[in-house]
Amino acid sequence: MRRLLPVTDMTAHETQAGGEDWSLDQLADAYAYPELPARATWLRANMVSSLDGAGQHDGRSQPLSSDADMRIFGTLRGLADVVVVGAETVRLEGYRPARAREAFAARRATAGQGPAPAIAVVSASLDLDFSLPLFTGPLVPTLILTGAAAPAERVRAARDAGAEVLVAGDGAGVEPARAKAVLAERGLRRQLTEGGPRLLGQFVAAGVLDELCLTLSPTMTAGDAQRIAGGPSTTVPTRFQVASLLEQDGFLFTRYRRI
Repeated sequence: MRRLLPVTDMTAHETQAGGEDWSLDQLADAYAYPELPARATWLRANMVSSLDGAGQHDGRSQPLSSDADMRIFGTLRGLADVVVVGAETVRLEGYRPARAREAFAARRATAGQGPAPAIAVVSASLDLDFSLPLFTGPLVPTLILTGAAAPAERVRAARDAGAEVLVAGDGAGVEPARAKAVLAERGLRRQLTEGGPRLLGQFVAAGVLDELCLTLSPTMTAGDAQRIAGGPSTTVPTRFQVASLLEQDGFLFTRYRRI
């Protein structure tokens, strides 16, 4: 792993050791959340894209990934209070509960976090399989973010399965800013979303995304796969500035913060 930006006293050493994997502690330091004032939140996204802009291949992001990318994926989860994900991504990617990892235990305890992040699934219809391990065997209860008009029978099914249903919208759908606030009210202020593209697009359009961690995969896919963000567009493009840039095996690991 090589650090390309920002340039620090360690950059030259890290460049010379470019073929070596960083430890999880080094990655956790590099991706640490900013210090947050009381009641403030920070929502970051973690996504991967091919060189030609595809966020998926055959409906999944895994073919675009690498070992280093998966280490960063695990690190970002290890730092988060909650992982926010869309229902379609849960179905396509076969989501499982987040697990406690010894490598992050001391860091999480110092930050007052539980042993693992909660998974929060965004769904208007609650059309989910509640027999999956995500609902039957999580270390911390899985959350479902939905609207006030969600089908009552599905809400009951979710609660019967052990999930906690949180209302984050007045209609059938979820309002991005309200979802962020509802999670923060539960003390889940370090927030991470892993998409999919439609959910990320909603966060971007609502102006609530604070940071994007984007892996640029040295692959080309062609085809008509979605970009990393879809759905409604912003009135004016949202500007971000680069916070860090790492490289390993041709993969670029970028981090951008909203200006």
